[in-house]
Amino acid sequence: MRFPPPNRSIGLPAVDPPPASPAPWRQQDPDEPEASAPPRRQGHFDAFSAPDQAVRKPPTAPDQPAWKPPAAPDQAAWKPSAAPGPEPAAWKPPAGPPDLGQTGWTPAGPEPAVPERAVPERAPGSAVPGSAVPERAAAERAIPERAAAERAVSERQANGARPAGQNPEPPASPAPRPDQVVFPPPDQEAFPGSTSSESLRPDRLLRTRRRPPVGGWRRAVFQLTGGLIRPPDSKAERRRQELIERIRQPVAQGHFRVAVMSLKGGVGKTTTTIGLGSTLAHQRGDRVIAVDANPDRGTLSEKLRLESPATVRHLLNDRGGIWRYADVRSYTSQAPSRLEVLASDRDPAISEAFNADDYRAVAQILEQFYSIAITDCGTGMLHSAMTAILDMADQIVLVSPVTVDGARSASATLDWLQAHGHQDLARDAVVVLSAVKNPRRNAVNVEELKGHFSKRCRAVIGVPFDPHLEQGSEVDLDLLRTDTRDTYLEVGATIADRFGRRADP
Repeated sequence: MRFPPPNRSIGLPAVDPPPASPAPWRQQDPDEPEASAPPRRQGHFDAFSAPDQAVRKPPTAPDQPAWKPPAAPDQAAWKPSAAPGPEPAAWKPPAGPPDLGQTGWTPAGPEPAVPERAVPERAPGSAVPGSAVPERAAAERAIPERAAAERAVSERQANGARPAGQNPEPPASPAPRPDQVVFPPPDQEAFPGSTSSESLRPDRLLRTRRRPPVGGWRRAVFQLTGGLIRPPDSKAERRRQELIERIRQPVAQGHFRVAVMSLKGGVGKTTTTIGLGSTLAHQRGDRVIAVDANPDRGTLSEKLRLESPATVRHLLNDRGGIWRYADVRSYTSQAPSRLEVLASDRDPAISEAFNADDYRAVAQILEQFYSIAITDCGTGMLHSAMTAILDMADQIVLVSPVTVDGARSASATLDWLQAHGHQDLARDAVVVLSAVKNPRRNAVNVEELKGHFSKRCRAVIGVPFDPHLEQGSEVDLDLLRTDTRDTYLEVGATIADRFGRRADP
């Protein structure tokens, strides 16, 4: 396309060539003054346009003021739109301490006279509103006052200020004042969202902290889900855990002696000794020993695998060289449950019986290295060793079969104990009914027996019949039935209830 030459006849200036490409766009700084644009020169297209047509400009809103940059920091504050009337003055902050009831700004005008407010009397240690004293300091100053008030209440109660026959009430703590800061107890967090080292507990951090179930479908579900689902323990399991906690009580007086006795032989006395001792040794972490104090040939050593041929007589003969636990351990045999057994004499050539002095000497040695000693007594009540056993015993266990003559013998043993100055041992005795069979197959009324002995003793427990115990060989807790193991746990927990009792000074 060719452009016509400029018209020189009308005296218009020549049209300049097309301008160069515009400079890149740049945002203008509000503080930078606008550069004055050079005057536009009228070109060829302006000459051929209409005489009264102005240069095209972008449409603007009618009567819209041009945009202005925001005011600088030192610019005057914004003022509300002027209303008809006199122009209001600028807002002024109120003088004096802040008033909670005053909000917003007030127009200029004559300031009203402020009446003097009466300052109320405050208690010593209270904080003044609006003052710079922290509220915590005020609360700390109020602590001695509170202690003095509690001390005064305690003195009035000690002096008999309350009427006779009334129980003294604990002093009520005074209600906190509105300006007093109430601090939380030490076991609570000061701020609900705050954390401390006490929050890092094992039950929160360890995912495998939960103990798996013992057995049954609960253990199967726990293993199949990888420990994510743990069904709650059964009632029997909770009962079992409670008995174990009772067994694990510490022995307050350092050494505890239990005497297992019966007036009649062949009733399960030795079996009860080994079952009770194995249960205590298996559940506890300290040392437990069973001593065969039968003056005749005892059978306690036949209930476990012997590790040493030594007997109680060898221990007495070598007692002058015993200083450590390892020295005593060479005379005993240990069962899989960690129960140690000190056997009795089995040599038929020995004519000297195990007497009271021998038992006292053995008891003095064992109390230095063992926490619990269980004595398997003989069948008689009049032999020499029984006197020392009863004098040194802390608890007796009376074994009785579920028969008429066996029950009479056990009741006669209690009569003998009460008649010979052992009333406390008789009242605190634990009666064990051995080899209790199914009530349908047993002609003896077991409940009647329990009712008779419960009136005379502290507890009566029946050990159910177990085929493993009927064999008369080595006793292993793992081969017992669940009911039998739970019964021995109950016997051990009943005896352990006396572990916390201290000897009389």
